[in-house]
Amino acid sequence: MTQANTSRWLTNGRLANGSTVDIEVVDGAIASVMPGSPERRGTDLDGWLVVPSLGEPHAHLDKALTAERVPNPAGDLMGAIHAWVAAEQRGEFGLDEMTARATLAVRKLVANGVTNIRTHVNVGESDATHVHLRAVMAARAATRHLADIQIVALMHSPLAGSDGAGNRRALREALQLGADLVGGCPHLEDDGDGMIREAMAAALEAGVGMDLHVDETLDPKMLTLRDLARRVSEIGFPHPVTASHCVSLSVQPVDVQRRIASEVAAAGIGVVPLPPTNLFLQGREQPSSMPRGIAPIDVLRSAGVEVALGGDNVQDPFNPVGRSDPFETAALAVMASHQLPGDAFHLVSNGVRKVLGLGAVELTLGRPANPMPADFLVVNAASVREAIADAPADRRVFKGGVEVAVTTTTRRFNDRS
Repeated sequence: MTQANTSRWLTNGRLANGSTVDIEVVDGAIASVMPGSPERRGTDLDGWLVVPSLGEPHAHLDKALTAERVPNPAGDLMGAIHAWVAAEQRGEFGLDEMTARATLAVRKLVANGVTNIRTHVNVGESDATHVHLRAVMAARAATRHLADIQIVALMHSPLAGSDGAGNRRALREALQLGADLVGGCPHLEDDGDGMIREAMAAALEAGVGMDLHVDETLDPKMLTLRDLARRVSEIGFPHPVTASHCVSLSVQPVDVQRRIASEVAAAGIGVVPLPPTNLFLQGREQPSSMPRGIAPIDVLRSAGVEVALGGDNVQDPFNPVGRSDPFETAALAVMASHQLPGDAFHLVSNGVRKVLGLGAVELTLGRPANPMPADFLVVNAASVREAIADAPADRRVFKGGVEVAVTTTTRRFNDRS
């Protein structure tokens, strides 16, 4: 028997243009957006700002919330890597502990308005029982009503050559267990192009896409992004490809940036700059006119590259702070990458959906021509700019039209009369 459509209304919301609207949701999708009517009954949004839900295109849920236990005194990328490896070797983590942390990390993101997450998870022959992957998969299962999560198998190095045989075997096991994409770090390998070839071979075999950590360095001679784009184009790789970080592109002359951006666009590769963590990790070796370490967003977008912004690591050795809040990422993009607030918001909302291969959420009057999920953030702010600037804690998060998280605050001033 076919079940009847379930319809509900979210009323008295306010769009970014200031208009008051009521939103009809049918079976988890937006059915219509209508001018607000006091006669219409539904879930009252209290006149708060309604925007598409936020996204996190590059998390590390297996590492999140470990800053106290895994300090990184050096403060740079290699210091973080060494600190993490040492913590693993001394048995700092376990399946239950990691599952609980990853679940908490998801809930923190959702509370701030995130309903789509892509997380990288350590995979390699040294983790013979795939503790990292199994922990994050358990966290995904426990929070599937809150967020949709894609898992990238972040491969240990090396992946190429005879020394990479064990890691290649671990990658194929991870894909069989349920990892959604192939990941890795070609710039950390002696044979970066070989790593890309091995990643592609595994992805083709499994019929999945790739999301690689690319050129997380300020060394201008390191340009595996160009190698990746050319390899994808040469073989006509048929699945989605994302290049995260792309730090060294930022220190190239502008004409080189534009040429590489055009190749990336032609290859259909999405790019995910990561302002919070790269501002922390990069540039320590250049104290004068310190570079910002953020991929050139405007150059990439002008070339036609799909771009999304991510927060990357949160309170771990790679980033000791971080609020699990894309509004923080957007604010850093405004300040450190000269993005206008509206553009910065796009890059942490619908821009994320595009890079993750998901449909956009548009809030315009009328009935949508194509189905789109009723995934919204309702925030107590006058505008998108104010939401980014103040990052109000007062938020209501809807996934499929269902309220999945609510945060309210009370503020009191004890002024003397």
